[in-house]
Amino acid sequence: MALAGLLFGGDSLDARWRGPRAFGTVLVRPYYAVPLKDGKTEFIMLSPETRTCVHSLFPHFGAAPCWYLEGHKRQRIDM
Repeated sequence: MALAGLLFGGDSLDARWRGPRAFGTVLVRPYYAVPLKDGKTEFIMLSPETRTCVHSLFPHFGAAPCWYLEGHKRQRIDM
């Protein structure tokens, strides 16, 4: 637990030290997954969005890590 706390604290300090340079942007493509009565699912694609991310291991300042958003560019929204 102490190691995890130190890792998160160090990551947070690094993000604060870099200031605005700690942030980046990633283009994500959200879509709705709407269940139909017959058991199938209808997918409704939305317009691509630019999301702000932080260059760190963990989420900080309300932004997801850039490495995570890069790997999850398609974001499903279940209805």
